[in-house]
Amino acid sequence: MYGLYGFDPVYWGIALLGMLLSGGAALMVRLQFSRGQKIAIASGLTGREVAERVLRDADIRDVSIVEHQGFLSDHYNPITKTLALSPDVYNGTTAASAGVAAHEVGHAIQHARNYGPMWLRSLLVPPANIGQSLGPIIIGIGMALGAAHGHGFGHTLAIAGVVLFAAATCFTLVTVPVEFNASARAKERLIALGITRPGEEDNAVRGVLMAAGLTYVAAAMTSILYLIYFVSSLSDRRDD
Repeated sequence: MYGLYGFDPVYWGIALLGMLLSGGAALMVRLQFSRGQKIAIASGLTGREVAERVLRDADIRDVSIVEHQGFLSDHYNPITKTLALSPDVYNGTTAASAGVAAHEVGHAIQHARNYGPMWLRSLLVPPANIGQSLGPIIIGIGMALGAAHGHGFGHTLAIAGVVLFAAATCFTLVTVPVEFNASARAKERLIALGITRPGEEDNAVRGVLMAAGLTYVAAAMTSILYLIYFVSSLSDRRDD
C-alpha cells in the first residue's frame, strides 16, 4: 500500500515512528517476560492452575483451558469460551506465567460480567480488519482518481477509505482500556488469592503486564497518526 503515496516524508516518518514504537514495546515485553520467568512463585502453581483458580474464584465454570503453540500466543476466545495459553505460560510456575494466565482470565471475567468496552471491541473487529488492510489502499486509489478536486467518484472512494480506517483506529483505542482492565483484574486476584506475594513476585507480574499493555498503546498512537495524516491529506489536496 505504501507505493500509492510515493515519497512523502510525513507518511514515511509516521511509518518509521510506528515501527520504533511497536518494536520498542515488543522488546520490552520480551525483556520483562524473560525477567519474570526467572522468578518462581511461592504457590508453585502452573499457568493452567492459576487460570483454573481465578476462574473458579470468579464462579466461571464454562471456560475451557487449552495449550496453544507459539511464543506469547495467549488469548481468550469469547465465541468458543476458550482460554489458550502458550507452552511457557501453560506449564510455567513463574511470575511471568502467572501474570499472563491471570490476564487472559481477566478477559473471560470481562466477558462473563458484560464489560462494555470488550463488547464494543468485538463489534468493531469486522470493520477494523477491513479498514486496517484495505482502508489506505482505497484512499490511495481515490486520490489517484481525483479526490483532490473534492467531488466525484475518487473523492467518495477516498472518504470511504478514511471511514474504514477510522473504524480500525477506533478498535485500537477501545483495545487499550480493555487490556489494562484485564491486567488490573489479574493483579488484584493474584494477590487476593495468595497466588503471588507482594514484593518481587508482584513487581514482576506488574512489569510483564505493563509492557504488554504498552504494545496496545503504541498501536493506538500509530493508528491515530495515520488517520490524521489521511484526513489532512484529503483536506490539503482539496484546498489546492
